Amino acid sequence: ELPPSHFPARRAAAVAVGYLRYLRGGPGRRLELRALRRARRQDIDDVGHKYYLELELEDVLDKGRTVNCTAEVLYHLGSKSTAPDVQVTVQGELRSTEEADKEFYNRIRSLEKELVAENIPDSHGNVPPALEPIHLLAWAASGYVIWQNSTENTQFHLAQVKHVKQVKRSDEDLQFDYVLLLHEMVSQEVIPWELTVLWHPQSGARVSWDRRQPGHA
Repeated sequence: ELPPSHFPARRAAAVAVGYLRYLRGGPGRRLELRALRRARRQDIDDVGHKYYLELELEDVLDKGRTVNCTAEVLYHLGSKSTAPDVQVTVQGELRSTEEADKEFYNRIRSLEKELVAENIPDSHGNVPPALEPIHLLAWAASGYVIWQNSTENTQFHLAQVKHVKQVKRSDEDLQFDYVLLLHEMVSQEVIPWELTVLWHPQSGARVSWDRRQPGHA
């Protein structure tokens, strides 16, 4: 059993929330960790360290409503290239984003020129309302990068959308090419990360390509 203030337990919680954010986040939802309720660690011989977590989450756009979830995060021994295995079970229902998703989708599809933006939020922490869904989609997509690239000794956090450009497609998906700035809380490094994100109201966010920008090894 670990105290909820235990740093490795909190890092494992960040991975679990990143994973869930990627699966269930999008332009109409922003999931945040409100509290780490319980944590314990199991050392599995020749496999790795497994964390069992009880979390309380909130959708920031749905003030006052929280959901509980349980998560298991397994870090593989000695492997920096293998993503942690994550399983998350949400207890209760998240607010529906169907209407907001549809509205965002139709607005972007009807643009005459592809959307281009940078520095979200700006240096004062402001996000223009029209770009909030773009920021929330980056939030969901950053969950994928966090899940895939975390180790027991890292904790990534999305600091800023440095640049985003919409790319017109011939199919039904929306495509956005992002450069995100990720803050690694342990080393205090800020890492630019490029990713291509596809999104559709029916299928959610999918990261089809990503790479850490060269020069940030």
